Amino acid sequence: GQSLQALSCFPPPWSHTGSLLLAVHFYSLPRAAPLIPSTALGVLLLILSSLLAYAGIRRSLRNASLFSSLCLTMSVFWCGYGVVFILGGQGVLNDTGDFRNALVPGLVTFTLALFIIAVVGFLCREVILAMIASAVSLASAHEVAMHYSTAFGSSAVACNYMIVCLVGGYFALGRILYFLTKEEIALPGTDLAKKKTHEQMQSTRGSMNHFAVSGLILNMLSASVFGCRLLGVTGKLFIGQVPWLWAAGIYQIGICILSYRTMDVLMATFFGFTSILKFAGGYCLLYPIWQPEEPSFPTPFLVVFSILFAVLALFLTLKSPVDGLYLLFYVAYCIALACSPKGFFEGGPQGVDVAIFVASALMTLIHLYNVKASAKIPTGKGAAKALLARSSFLKIREGADLHAPYLGYSKYADAEVLGYACSVLASFAMTMTGDPQAPLATVVIPWVVVAGGILKLLGGSVAFARGKTLESSVFILYAVMWIIWGLTRYGGLYGTTRSFHAAVGIIAFMLFNGFIVFCTLFLNIAWFFYSLAFLLIAVSFLLDAIHALPAGYDIAATLIFGLVSFYCFLSALLNSIFEGSCLPMGRPIVQLSGVGGGMTKCLHLPARKASSVKRIADILKNGGTCGIPTDTVYVLVAACNRPDAVEKAHHSKRQAQDRPMSLWISSLKQLEPAKHLFTPLLWDFMEAAWPSPISLVVPRGEWVDFLGMKDSAKYVGTPQSIAIRIPDCSVTTHLIDLVGPIVVTSANPTGEADTTHHNQVYAKLGDKVDAVLCDGPSPENIASTVVDCTKIDSGNIAFFRVGIIPKSQVKLTLILLLLP
Repeated sequence: GQSLQALSCFPPPWSHTGSLLLAVHFYSLPRAAPLIPSTALGVLLLILSSLLAYAGIRRSLRNASLFSSLCLTMSVFWCGYGVVFILGGQGVLNDTGDFRNALVPGLVTFTLALFIIAVVGFLCREVILAMIASAVSLASAHEVAMHYSTAFGSSAVACNYMIVCLVGGYFALGRILYFLTKEEIALPGTDLAKKKTHEQMQSTRGSMNHFAVSGLILNMLSASVFGCRLLGVTGKLFIGQVPWLWAAGIYQIGICILSYRTMDVLMATFFGFTSILKFAGGYCLLYPIWQPEEPSFPTPFLVVFSILFAVLALFLTLKSPVDGLYLLFYVAYCIALACSPKGFFEGGPQGVDVAIFVASALMTLIHLYNVKASAKIPTGKGAAKALLARSSFLKIREGADLHAPYLGYSKYADAEVLGYACSVLASFAMTMTGDPQAPLATVVIPWVVVAGGILKLLGGSVAFARGKTLESSVFILYAVMWIIWGLTRYGGLYGTTRSFHAAVGIIAFMLFNGFIVFCTLFLNIAWFFYSLAFLLIAVSFLLDAIHALPAGYDIAATLIFGLVSFYCFLSALLNSIFEGSCLPMGRPIVQLSGVGGGMTKCLHLPARKASSVKRIADILKNGGTCGIPTDTVYVLVAACNRPDAVEKAHHSKRQAQDRPMSLWISSLKQLEPAKHLFTPLLWDFMEAAWPSPISLVVPRGEWVDFLGMKDSAKYVGTPQSIAIRIPDCSVTTHLIDLVGPIVVTSANPTGEADTTHHNQVYAKLGDKVDAVLCDGPSPENIASTVVDCTKIDSGNIAFFRVGIIPKSQVKLTLILLLLP
């Protein structure tokens, strides 16, 4: 792990390694045979691009935004660049001008993008990074000029890449010295630790999406491909430009995931949407492989897509009006595509692409500068909040709990907004039946596979990371259906045998979905109708597979499922922005006693945060009961000095008489006032045995009165004895330090198995406790060892229960105390 962390500090060696390869390539270009074959150069650039992407992600998670933006930008540049070189090496780009037409859109984009990064770098005094960005920008500009004029030789391009090598070598040397000397020596301009202080301060004030800059540059890249065709910079749209579009699409999905890491739901959803357009654009340029004519576009899908963009723009305006206005370009883009039968190949959409390119460049500058500089370019942020401040109905969510996970701790914001939106898009793509003789003549596959499949898989994965097991299962299962049967149906893969096999598979899927419909009865009304309506989609695929699909059925199924999905989309979007349930998802249709009760009544707080432990302590001090993690299994606790809470804990569990509650302390100092009431051997044994998962049953006595339990003391232990323990868990002992001694019982109804995950505490006692401190699975699935110490002064101990600590270890501790 340490070596990987070290490598992530040294991305410039990779950048100047790639630059050295390109310098050698361009110096040898006038020769009859290049020194490095095109295919080999392309493969090496792809490898280096993956290393740069890794470095950019690792560094961005540490808030070095300019550094990570440079790494990610050069990574996607060399990814598309490398694939174009591979296509050229393999003879795909044979016609005159093909290589130029393939390279120029990407070179134009990265000339401007890297120039913007360089300008911000110089303004923010990050000279080394700015010099690298400006040198690569100049190299790209010279390469564009070289393709259009013989007056520009390849040597100018090579010289710029040599500058990158020299500057990158200096930066690499500085980082290596910094690492080897354990941060004692840092060459000027190479200490990234100083650079991130301001950005970390910004991150503490609110969420900052450092990856938005990279996403905006990717939007420039895809717009450049089609915009260059309109402006006559390139001569045609063809397969050579697909690497730029699909590289942008793949990286855009990565930026979408990373935006969820920064808790930016709206921009993550936006980047998910734009990735669909990038994959669709690349797919359309492949059309000569299977048909001579340009494909046509489904109008209903694009109209719905424009509506989703418009809704997202409205909500994003509440956060940042400039970002919301930027999204309106994509509303116009979808409308232009809907009005153009040939879509990306017509002038209307290409004109909007030019506007998107310019707008994306301006937004890149604004976002990057506002992240780095102390003085900000105004974006209207906070204006909507001020307007809504007087509203009693709408109140924007804020604070640390803005994206609190469903249960416990999660690194990701909720992706349900994107999941529901993709359901809407995929369903409306079904309205185009297409020509059976030419199934690929209409562009349907990208919408179904990317929107319905890939992005729903993403949404399901994020939902699983947030503890939403059922929702994640549904998204993943539906994504598999869209990918497999979407490709089969809209790719023209049906045949007599395949149709039968597809029908059998769809029936099996419908059985799984029936089980999901049953499970959603216990979730909420909206999810029940969402899963039930999806059966209509499955039936459509089944009837189509057996060639029995009635006319109009697809439209009806699309409308029903699409409207239900759109309602869920709006509900998730509203609930992610505003406090309260503006559009409720509804209550469970079937409510089981004790199941999910804590979902709305009970706090769930991540144990990794000290502030969460303090809140749990405050709840206990005020007479509440809580479920907490320990060094063994989860337990239910109450403060000893709150007799009402002790009695509440006893009744909430229906505690059996033969399983009394026990007493936990954080150190023997909490029993110090009553030390004279314990025998010296027992006191020494407690000192030797704790902290550990060992509960010691000691004689009951007057020392119990020191704990403040009053009449509730009858619920703790037996009339003759009480079990005491100091847990070997820092979270638990810190909590007891804040609260004082606590009474403890297992967090499950009497007679049931121990709870080993905070989800189980919710399921079993969710509506009977005030809060749950969530820490995922228990470190051990075995309870503590319970030792009878009531006769320890005679040298004898017994065992009520042998748990994680074996008898031999406990006896050895006592023997060592008894030895003279």
